[in-house]
Amino acid sequence: MFVKGLKCRECGKVYPRDLVYVCGDCFGPLEIDYDYDAIRRVLTRRAVASRPPTMWRYAELLPLDGPPAVGVRVGCTPLLPAPRLARAWGCREIWIKNDAVQYPTLSFKDRVVAVAISKALEFGMETVGCASTGNLANSVAALAAQAGLEAYVLIPADLEQGKVINSLVYGAHVVGVEGQYDDVNRLCAEIADRFGWGIVNVNLRPFYAEGSKSMGYEIFEDLGWRTPRNVVCPMAGGSLICKLRKAEQECRALGLLESDAPPVKYFGAQAAGCNPIVEMVKQRRDFVRPQRARTIAKSLAIGNPADGYYAYKTMTESGGGADDVTDEEVVAAMRELAESEGIFTETAGGVTVGVARKLVAAGRIPRDESLALCITGNGLKTQEALSGVLRVERVIRPNLGEFERLVGERPADRRLQIAAR
Repeated sequence: MFVKGLKCRECGKVYPRDLVYVCGDCFGPLEIDYDYDAIRRVLTRRAVASRPPTMWRYAELLPLDGPPAVGVRVGCTPLLPAPRLARAWGCREIWIKNDAVQYPTLSFKDRVVAVAISKALEFGMETVGCASTGNLANSVAALAAQAGLEAYVLIPADLEQGKVINSLVYGAHVVGVEGQYDDVNRLCAEIADRFGWGIVNVNLRPFYAEGSKSMGYEIFEDLGWRTPRNVVCPMAGGSLICKLRKAEQECRALGLLESDAPPVKYFGAQAAGCNPIVEMVKQRRDFVRPQRARTIAKSLAIGNPADGYYAYKTMTESGGGADDVTDEEVVAAMRELAESEGIFTETAGGVTVGVARKLVAAGRIPRDESLALCITGNGLKTQEALSGVLRVERVIRPNLGEFERLVGERPADRRLQIAAR
C-alpha cells in the first residue's frame, strides 16, 4: 500500500508495479516509487521500536505488498564499537556494522534476497536465480529452499570453494560459467528474457536492491537516530553505497533522524585488481571503463558495475570519496580486524578496513569524526586468502616441559613478574 509503482532514475517516467526493470524510453534503470506522505503518518520511532528486531521493522520502506514470505528473521545485525581499532588508528570513534553474522548465510545479501524472493512469490514465480560472485548465490539458494522454489545460481567457475559448497548444500542448481562475473551476468540477463524466471539481480533488481537500505536504517537507529559522520563500505556493482545514502535521505525526510544529525560522507572501497568505480572518482570521470578482474577479493570482482555511475554520484555529492588496496593489504586488514576486535571478515571486509585505514592516515577521514565500517560477509567463506599466511606456531608432545620451553618462561616466574608490576 506504500508503493506507487516504479520510476526511471534518469527520465522520471513512471511504471506500474510489474516485472520491468529498464525504462522503455531512455533505457535507464527503474527504482521503487514510494508514497512517502502515507509512510510518514505510520512509520515513527515509536512504531519501529515496538516491532521485532529484524529488517522488517522498516516494512513500509520495503517494496512488498504483504508480509515477507521468507527471511523473516533477517536483519538487525550488531553495530559494534571498535575501541582497539580506534586506538590503533588514532580515531575518536569507530563502529563496525557486522553483517558477517547475518542470518541465514552470513552476508548482507540475505537482506536483498529476502525482499527479492518474497517479491517473486508475490509475482507467482516458481523458479528464481542469480548471477553471483558467491554471497548472493548462497543467499538465493538458502532462501529459495525456505520458499520451496527451484533455484539456478550461476557463478564464475573459479569461485572460492567455501562459497560453492554454501550454495550446493541447499539443493540449488549451481552452474559454473567460464569467464568473469560480467560474462555470467550477461548470460543471466538472457536467461531472464528466455525463461521468464525471477533472476533477482536482473528482472527483480528494482525490488531486490531496496533490501540494502535496511543496513542504513539499523545503523542510524542503533546510534539513537543519529548518523556517523563517515561511512566506508565495499563496492562491487555499486548498489550498496547508493542505498545507504537513500536510507539516510528517507530517514531525514520522514523525521526519524535527530534534526542536528550531521550529513554522512560516503566512501567506497575496492581492490586494486578490480577498481572501476574508484578509478571514476580518482579521475573525476562520470562513466565506467570496464576492467578484467585480478584480485583475491572475488566477491567485489565486477569489472562493469551496473550502478557505477550512481555510486560515483553518491560519493562525490556527499563529500566522500574512494580508494583501493592491494591483495596484500586486504590480507593484512583481515588480520587486523580479527586481532583487534575479534571479527573474522571475508576479503571484501579486508578491502573495507584496508581502505578506511588509508583514508584516515591520509587525513581524508578526520580522526576526530565518527566512522562506521560496513562488514558485509564472513571470513569462513574465503579462508583461501589466509591459508598461506597463517600457520600453527608449533606442534609439541603432551608434555608440560615442552610447553614451558615454548612459552619461554616458567609459570612461577610469570607470577613473580606480574606481582612486581
